[in-house]
Amino acid sequence: MIKATQAPSDATLAEAFTAIAIEASLAILTVDFRKAGTHYKADNSPVTLADEAAHAVITKRLAELLSDVPVVSEEASEDWRGREVGASFVLVDPLDGTAEFLAGRLEYTVNIALVRHGVPTVGVVAAPALGLLWRGAVGHGAARMRFSVGDDGRPRRAEPIHTRPWPPREPVAAVSRTHFDALSAAFLQRLGPVREIAFGSALKFARLAEGAVDVYPRLAPTSEWDVAAGHALVTAAGGVVLGLDQRPVRYGRAHVAFRVDGFSAWGDPAAARRLVC
Repeated sequence: MIKATQAPSDATLAEAFTAIAIEASLAILTVDFRKAGTHYKADNSPVTLADEAAHAVITKRLAELLSDVPVVSEEASEDWRGREVGASFVLVDPLDGTAEFLAGRLEYTVNIALVRHGVPTVGVVAAPALGLLWRGAVGHGAARMRFSVGDDGRPRRAEPIHTRPWPPREPVAAVSRTHFDALSAAFLQRLGPVREIAFGSALKFARLAEGAVDVYPRLAPTSEWDVAAGHALVTAAGGVVLGLDQRPVRYGRAHVAFRVDGFSAWGDPAAARRLVC
């Protein structure tokens, strides 16, 4: 157990979050998407047995790891209505991309992020069906690794990753497979010729962090648990995530139900400063 007063390093927490995300990933993989026991929340978003299994694993392990640090999970976000999260907390999306999971596609993720004073400093994004995990701790770098059920979930060697400079020709944009909005499309048009690749879930952040993508705009509202882990990962890999006001996105806004009004994520911070209009 690590208590908040012991101030574990972000690198240590990235390792611990990695193990938790893999355990949650293995729990998801035990659920058949065709028999997922789907029901719907008040906002009409789907919840499955896989979401619930991952949520149970993550919250249990985080309680053992960080007994004094609040956890805000999408599956229990209503518990925070009218409350404040404090200076440090963990943001969790146990299964980001439930629609992708239910469609039998492989592009769903487990997202875990540590937020300190409104800034995500540690982020882990695991893709259970792909056997891939990306993690980053700001100031300590970012890495990608593989895992599999046959390995009992133990990750293999971590491969360092980094964002890439803005290319002189045909930059690549990650766009949402299911939530691509008109404002984001117009944003990309203003950048000039850009090749678009559609992804589900937080995979867009992961591909940006590893240098396969140059920009990811999402100018429509979303939720903090969809963004924070990817934000920390991209920052640790050398990129930047900006809000609609061109300032870094801030987290812990319980008073607006943890809403993010929109953002753009960039692999090359200099390009963000030069090209954002």
